[in-house]
Amino acid sequence: MASKSHVSPPSSSTAAAPQIAASVGPFAFLHNAIGFCLEWFIELLVRATGRSVRKTEAPWLGCFLGKPGLIGTGIYDRIAAESGLRIRAPKDAGLIADFNALRGPSFDPYTVRPEIRDFYEHAAKYHLDVWTEVSLTGRFFLWLLVEFISRRMDQLNFPISSLEVAKGMSSEVIQLYDPNSGDVEATGWLRRLKSSGNVIYAGIYSVVRVPGEENPCVKVTFPCRGSANVYLRPVAHADGSFGLDSSGSGFGRSGFYRIVDAGPEYWRVRNFTTLHELFHVYVDPEGVLRVDHTVSFVGLKIIRLHYKMVPLEERHIRQTTSRPLPSETQPV
Repeated sequence: MASKSHVSPPSSSTAAAPQIAASVGPFAFLHNAIGFCLEWFIELLVRATGRSVRKTEAPWLGCFLGKPGLIGTGIYDRIAAESGLRIRAPKDAGLIADFNALRGPSFDPYTVRPEIRDFYEHAAKYHLDVWTEVSLTGRFFLWLLVEFISRRMDQLNFPISSLEVAKGMSSEVIQLYDPNSGDVEATGWLRRLKSSGNVIYAGIYSVVRVPGEENPCVKVTFPCRGSANVYLRPVAHADGSFGLDSSGSGFGRSGFYRIVDAGPEYWRVRNFTTLHELFHVYVDPEGVLRVDHTVSFVGLKIIRLHYKMVPLEERHIRQTTSRPLPSETQPV
């Protein structure tokens, strides 16, 4: 019997309640109909053009699948309940428990700067600031996705306007663990817009071996109607910075994979080779940890995100020391 999971609602103190698109008004039916049709179109595209894969023959594709409807912050509770797991959120939890797990023939983790390794191993200890830039060509495509699909699911709410991220973004690392052994079975990274509470990413991180890649890859799963999975190969740059690249050239390589269930033994899987993500993680000349994140489609840059990561303890010290001292004299 599945153990009942428990976790406090992810950081009500750091994010407002989600503001999901209202379902009332004269255009509500049309809005919902468009969203429903777009979701179905994507699923039917995967079922019609994806390949049939036997689950036991491709363990690297194994993932948590979402159901139609709301995903939101409750996805981790649902996964835990269905898998007999429990939830905890340690203050020093990382996205990758041991950065050395990425070691391979052409990737040496120790050539990456220690500040970067520390972030991946202890991401919960960091505060994130984010900036966004959407290309003119990608604005309509992204608006269509967010307005009619992402807000319905409360998942993958990419910020289209810089004002959406002006108040910041919350970041929580959630561990799903086996209550008997204590082993962590999955790691979630939940990021929300503080301005609205909407979920930007409710992802699940792991390290897997992909058949066509010589080094282990970082796998990020986004449960939706099925799941969207990104396989990112690690890259160590000469200056000690770190890259994650999903620009694989075909099935069985790094890349973006959309998966839907096709019965107890099979998935339908579509590898979208025209959709790429690139992360560049580096330390700037002032010693600040930063990330440039680019999403491209058919060679066109759709959205660019820039993150600044500061240890929470360091941020607290900066805020404390930057407060103005009370005046020692009273105005006349």
